[in-house]
Order: sequence, then structure tokens, then C-alpha cells
Amino acid sequence: MNKLASIFIIAIAFTSINVFASGDVVKGKVTAVTCVACHGVQGNSVVATFPKLAGQGEGYLLKQLQDFKSNVRQDAIMKGTVAPLTESDMENLAAYFSKQTITQGVASKNANIALGERLYRGGNKEKGVTACIACHGPIGTGIPSAKFPALVSQHAAYITKQLIAFRQDAHNVQMDTNAAERNNDYEGMMRNITKYLSNKEIEAVSQYIAGLQN
Repeated sequence: MNKLASIFIIAIAFTSINVFASGDVVKGKVTAVTCVACHGVQGNSVVATFPKLAGQGEGYLLKQLQDFKSNVRQDAIMKGTVAPLTESDMENLAAYFSKQTITQGVASKNANIALGERLYRGGNKEKGVTACIACHGPIGTGIPSAKFPALVSQHAAYITKQLIAFRQDAHNVQMDTNAAERNNDYEGMMRNITKYLSNKEIEAVSQYIAGLQN
């Protein structure tokens, strides 16, 4: 069975068993005041290394908050931010940000958009890189039921940072190092894909994603 078919089967399975979060949007808006400094008004950050949260899938947002809380996903700033949050607080935040509208992203004028589009839509069979479109959709809206995140209009710098963090897992294994990495992806899917990507490819696909329109 090829990778693309496997991903669709996983997505269907998630859809059938996934229980969506049921947070309170109004309460989430109140709690979100503490998030504005990094993630901007209504979840649209103006700092490219901080992700936009607006319009992101509710289930995905909740999972990330839970992962930061349990230290499965590590970040010094987020560790302190989520420390006082209850499960209800996190559910409410996820609900609130999922209902906001993301601002249009902009790709760099010097970006290799053609390369980014090829990788996003077709992957790289020679390297064994699965197309991003399989999990994140034609225009980057993701698969909320499977907790596959929306990427549309996300900051290119943030996407680049995360792809490199996923790729670091393979580098650590190869070089017997212990550099900071990201490993809270389902069944290592992102780690398996990114380990074959060059810096040039990561930059190109990140820029392409930034320019996607919902």
C-alpha cells in the first residue's frame, strides 16, 4: 500500500472515531487575552516566528495545548503559558481561535514558488516525500477531523521552523546528538517526510504555503 493511500485510510479512521472538542467560545475569548502578545489580536500574529492560530482546527489546537502542558511538545514560552490552564481553559481557547478568520499570508517575492508547489502538490517520489496535499488539502485547510492542521496563509518563517524541528529527529539519530526537535506528530508522519527535505526545499514549500488563499 502506498503512502498516500495509507494517509487517506488514517484520515477516514480519525473521522469515524474523533470526538470534537466542545469548548466555550465566549469564555475562550476572555482567556485569549493572555495570548495576544505573541499570537496577535484574534489569533493573527504579526511576528513571523509566532504562528497564526485563527481558523485552525479546534481538535488540533487542543492537542497542541495539551502537548505543551504535558511537555510532549516543548517550548519555553508555551510551557509557562499553559501551566495555569485547566482542561476547560484549553478547550475554550481552542474553540475561540478556531472560529476566528486568518489574515491573508504573503510569500516572499524571491521565493521559489514553482519548487514549493511541486513539493506541496506532488511530493518527491525519488526521495520518498509524500505530497503535503494528502494531509493538508489542496488549499491548505487541513483535515480537522483527523487533527491534521490548516496551513493556509501561515507565516513561512514559522512553517520553516517547524519543518526543521521535525527533521532534527533524523539528524539526532544519524549524528547521535540530542538537539531540540519536535516529535508530537502522529506515528512520526512529519518526521518521516521531513528527513528527506533539504533547506532549499523546506524554504520553498513554506513560502508556497504562506501564499495559499482560503
